[in-house]
Amino acid sequence: MNRIFRRFVVLVLLAITLATVAIYFTFGRLFGDPLEQIARGQAAGQIFLLEQYVDQAPADEWLARLNKVREVSEVTFELLPLKAVQAALPEAKRAALLRGDIVIDVGGHAFYRRVDLAGARYIDSEAEVIHAQHLPIAVGQALGMEAIRFVVIALFLLVPIGWWSRSHWRGLQTLSRVADDFGQGNLAARAALRPASSIAPLAGRINDMAERIGLLLEGRKHLLHAVSHELRTPIARLEFGLELLRNTGSGADAAPAQQRRIDAMEADVGELKTLVNELLGLAQLDHAPSMPRQLFELAPLLLQVTQAHAADSQGSARLHADIAPGLGQLEGDPRLLARAINNLLANAAKYGQSRISLSAARTEAGRVRIVVEDDGPGIPPDERQRVLEPFYRLARESDLAAGGYGLGLSIALRAIELHGGELAIDESPLGGARFTLNI
Repeated sequence: MNRIFRRFVVLVLLAITLATVAIYFTFGRLFGDPLEQIARGQAAGQIFLLEQYVDQAPADEWLARLNKVREVSEVTFELLPLKAVQAALPEAKRAALLRGDIVIDVGGHAFYRRVDLAGARYIDSEAEVIHAQHLPIAVGQALGMEAIRFVVIALFLLVPIGWWSRSHWRGLQTLSRVADDFGQGNLAARAALRPASSIAPLAGRINDMAERIGLLLEGRKHLLHAVSHELRTPIARLEFGLELLRNTGSGADAAPAQQRRIDAMEADVGELKTLVNELLGLAQLDHAPSMPRQLFELAPLLLQVTQAHAADSQGSARLHADIAPGLGQLEGDPRLLARAINNLLANAAKYGQSRISLSAARTEAGRVRIVVEDDGPGIPPDERQRVLEPFYRLARESDLAAGGYGLGLSIALRAIELHGGELAIDESPLGGARFTLNI
């Protein structure tokens, strides 16, 4: 049973309940208590016998006819003093009794009525009340029939609603699966619904939107690849030209200023080449719906990354690694995960003053928790999500001096997400930034 149908069931039952209560109070205000009306209808035979047989007798035969009715009827007819009955009845019913109306006692299966108002049937008859007991009043049965009637109405309402909501829910589930597939990188995912479906127009608009988004992403992908690949050719020419220039201008006769310019140009070309490679790497990760997966041991991979970082590091910050044993195996791309962790370590090395730390352990929930932290200036809380965006850099002297293009953390985040992990940033006990990776 889908959620839409469950909500409809609750709404229909609530509406029927409220309608029943409203009908009861409305009828009570306009026509009197509905339960009394039901009881009056069930006691109609005895009321008719009293009014059309007993009351139609001449005054001197009224008691005789009442006695005949007592003999043949299962209903008990008694004569009671008016004052005693008035004391026993609620105030609202006393006025009706004094007017000579029949007063129904639903709970007692009885009714009351004055013998007459003028004392014409026998001496002091105006001061007595006839009390009919053991009437065939069964309000519970009538209420049960009403309940069955409402249940049948509810079923006839809910069956078509259930059929409609089932098809409606299936359509929504189809749209949900398409959204999930599209969000995971399957740009060809589309919703196929029958034209008669109630959400077919919505599915058509979602398909049109997905088509436009897919075209935009594909265009962006092709443009980025084309630009990056086209840039490699002039970069290679520049490198070749600089190498020729260095060889032809080298030696004792080379001017120091010329050598400095050549060195600066080579550094610029190297930065441009690095930027192009990072752009290509980010583009590949952004448009990769999946990645090649294999089982690999996590602890040796982390140990290899930390050793390589320690060997290549030229900063003043020292790396401290605490890798717990028994991390087990992970299914994914070891090269891609190593690149993500190396990017986090490189970021920590840029800002760490004397110490950076990497720790890895398995949590009680069975996930792997990897923490990279440093003792640098840290990241302001309102900037911690933005630093994961491509090309975003903090406007601080230390950040500008550290260099880079603002792509390392973006690449790390995408690589971690492809492994089903999460990356969080907060403040480290060391004083700097702490990056927590959960896989």
